[in-house]
Amino acid sequence: MENKTTWLTKFTLLGLTDNIKIQLILFMFFLLVYIITILGNSLMVITITLSTTLHSPMYFFLRNLSVVDMFYTTSTVPKLLVDFLSDVKQISFFGCVAQLYSFISLGGVECVLLAAMAGDRYVAVCMPLHYRKVMSWRVCMIMATACWTIGLINSLAHTIFTFRLPFCKSRAINHFFCDIPPLLALSCDDTFINEIVVYTAGGSVIMGSFLLTITSYVFIVKAILKIRTASGRLKAFSTCASHLAVVILYFGTIVFTYIRPASTYSLNHDRVVPVLYGIITPMLNPMIYSFRNKDVHGSITKVFCRRQLHTN
Repeated sequence: MENKTTWLTKFTLLGLTDNIKIQLILFMFFLLVYIITILGNSLMVITITLSTTLHSPMYFFLRNLSVVDMFYTTSTVPKLLVDFLSDVKQISFFGCVAQLYSFISLGGVECVLLAAMAGDRYVAVCMPLHYRKVMSWRVCMIMATACWTIGLINSLAHTIFTFRLPFCKSRAINHFFCDIPPLLALSCDDTFINEIVVYTAGGSVIMGSFLLTITSYVFIVKAILKIRTASGRLKAFSTCASHLAVVILYFGTIVFTYIRPASTYSLNHDRVVPVLYGIITPMLNPMIYSFRNKDVHGSITKVFCRRQLHTN
């Protein structure tokens, strides 16, 4: 009976603010961000797919990242936009399960994918003569499959352990989407096991990916410093700078959200942080990776000029 009641539960999302004027401003802002995110990442996917000059391991992983980012923002932003225009901001139990699973899984995929991209840059800078052999298409496919598998399995564990809890304190989620910390706050049961799962399973994915990424860059920096010419050092560093910027922005905010003691959570303030890694970062990724990237700029021009010629 208790399980049946739980399945019929509808949660209320408190959102980012209850001020109607601010909600309208935020609606316009997030709608613009969402459109830019979808268009920017779609452009990257189309360009990398159609341009033969970008058929390399680095752009293979970048295309995967763009696909992840489109689904990542879609897991939360459309519902957020609807809630800005709704008086009652409700989500069903199964809708909440689906949102939590998709958000956590795609976030996990992005963590591991960033580590894989760092590994690719390590091989490119530190082992340039063996790059094609080490980063073969078979290896790239295995790495990409591993990224998706780890993210999906990690999220499954979090989802199962979160929704096994009885939610009897309240039905109001102090957040703009279904996330682990605000859901745990609604449970009247002991959440110690859930916190252990967050720190072990989630921590392994987040911190493991982060440490692998940082380790790769330590070796990359050492290799770059050994390059004799300043132009050579600048060229080598420019290939890694954009990825490093994404890593710092993404991991910094996601570690702050999940890998810290539960006693330090402040749901009123912490609900703003996921906006950075779950909405803003996916929008910035195509800009960061294409900024000052002549290969991408040239490929975009060629692809769309060729399309225009075929149309005419």
